[in-house]
Amino acid sequence: MAEFPPPDIAATQALLEAGGYVADRALATTVHLALAMGRPILLEGEPGTGKTEIAKVLAAQLPRRLVRLQCHDGMDLASAAYEWNHARQLMAIRLAEAAGEADRSALERGLYDRRFLEPRPLLQAIEGSPALLLIDELDRADEPFEAFLLEVLADFQITVPELGTIRAHTPPVVVITSNRTREVHDAIRRRCLYHWVDYPDAARERAILARRAPDVPAALSAQVVAFAQGLRGGDTFFKPPGVAETVDWARALTALNRRELEPDAAEATLGVLLKYQDDIARLRGAELARRVEEAREAAS
Repeated sequence: MAEFPPPDIAATQALLEAGGYVADRALATTVHLALAMGRPILLEGEPGTGKTEIAKVLAAQLPRRLVRLQCHDGMDLASAAYEWNHARQLMAIRLAEAAGEADRSALERGLYDRRFLEPRPLLQAIEGSPALLLIDELDRADEPFEAFLLEVLADFQITVPELGTIRAHTPPVVVITSNRTREVHDAIRRRCLYHWVDYPDAARERAILARRAPDVPAALSAQVVAFAQGLRGGDTFFKPPGVAETVDWARALTALNRRELEPDAAEATLGVLLKYQDDIARLRGAELARRVEEAREAAS
């Protein structure tokens, strides 16, 4: 079991790498400080840069239960923190009436017993064994939801009006991700340590590919990375490939028994790398052949 918190930045970086995440020094420093100081981490960046994967690797390596709250438009307290089980409450009323219980005030008080409370991710992370709480894509949730999060992030507790305040015996490690489709409120940012997760440079992406897809030939790996790096420059493509797409593409080409990047195989498998038809159409034909040639030259 890994020491918690890790004794230094090097140990934190090694912990991430042991889980298959190749982190640079800046990211390892932020993660180390968050673990040492007991502070949430806010990770922002483009989709596909590996933000969610950081939380998964930390949970596996520390190790801690991974509790994931996937944010979405219209998310409310019932789906994020807790919900009263109204069906069981109604059943309890009927059973009490059938048993002849006449004290209605006692019956009403009993309806809000802990056994009727259904925990959702935020409450699940606070109760029980030590957890890592991943609040994924917070920018997808409505802004009013962030106000509720403040109590969780500041004091690692949730107040249930009918029961009182439920506090964490062991505060969870909290990782928040955002794709920055909207700005996260300053009050959330002040409670977190912040890191912008950018696309990796070519050397780090090759190292990631070597860890995630070790069966990919070295020449093909270098060429695939050079090709993906070239697609991320400028605003030509609606959704440039993320690291996960680079890994998948390299695996797909290897499954086709290719040892180097070639235009025919690249064109046949573009749907592995790019996820929008406009981007695929923009890249076909002569443009694809040109970029494949550039990637081969850059990797040589």
